[in-house]
Amino acid sequence: MKHRYIGKTGLRVSPICMGTMTFGTQCDKKEAFAIMDKAYDHGVNFYDTAELYPVPPDGKLAGITEEWVGEWMQTKERDSIILATKVAGAASGWFVPPIRHGLTAIDRFHIERAVEGSLKKLKTDYIDLYQMHWPDAIVPIEESLEAFDRLVKAGKVRYMGTSNDTAYGTSKALMTSQYKGYARFESIQNNFSLLNRRFLDELSALCQNEQVSLLPYSPLAGGVLSGKYNQGLKPEDAEGRFATYLKSPDQRQRQMAERFMNTKTLASTQKYLKIAADAGLHPVTLATAWSKQFDFVASTIIGATHTDQLDASLAAMNLTLSNEVLQACDKVHEEILYPMG
Repeated sequence: MKHRYIGKTGLRVSPICMGTMTFGTQCDKKEAFAIMDKAYDHGVNFYDTAELYPVPPDGKLAGITEEWVGEWMQTKERDSIILATKVAGAASGWFVPPIRHGLTAIDRFHIERAVEGSLKKLKTDYIDLYQMHWPDAIVPIEESLEAFDRLVKAGKVRYMGTSNDTAYGTSKALMTSQYKGYARFESIQNNFSLLNRRFLDELSALCQNEQVSLLPYSPLAGGVLSGKYNQGLKPEDAEGRFATYLKSPDQRQRQMAERFMNTKTLASTQKYLKIAADAGLHPVTLATAWSKQFDFVASTIIGATHTDQLDASLAAMNLTLSNEVLQACDKVHEEILYPMG
């Protein structure tokens, strides 16, 4: 396996990263350990979590995912794992973080509280990649970066990253780090898939020119690209997170599901399913391989609720899609355009 560097760091990661956001809701502890073990045995050395997890966010469960990951890591050599976690940002358009009484912010106080909590739950004395879960529109980035920089200097964090960020926010943070002499964001974790190519605009150019690595999450567009919603059932009658969201009384969850699961995206998915079949690939393998095939991508974050779901994702680890397959995927995108908002 050829490992990839994150940004300008010494972090060398597998091209597949094991995401953990379902651990504690859709997946119990025993299965979570089995999933991480299987990923590890197949060469995955990169694991991503967050103080907020699991999702959907729940005040009674928040933090349990980090606890499970920390307990699992005691069964491995710490230096064999690249561990990433995140500090929860302020209230976003989707929800209010159910931790610290919903008053989270990317300021000095919350960053320090969050990292100490994560270190304790993860049972480790350092975090390899510490990420801002989403930007804070109120707290000046100078304050955030100064607090992050102190964590790096203290040895509690090796490198910093951002997520769910914009080209403007990321470039401003990079500029601030340069002029203030602070540790910079080496990575950005954003939604990126065959059904959501928004990253292929200013953000991809920024990553290429500034040597910031993308860590794509949701390469299956919340499971839509697996084809499970193209089985003739009404979307809300299928099994899966978005099917549950469609029936939720929470309007924000319904909006999120409808964003990725609608007439146009399902039509696109049907064509991607045929491309995968013609290439002799599982649709999950196709989608995962596509997301990691860009030079600005360091590692694609996958998820699972059962160990058998890993096989198709892990099959993409060392797979390079042919130009013919890539061109066919691009043609689908050009034929059926849809707003991702």
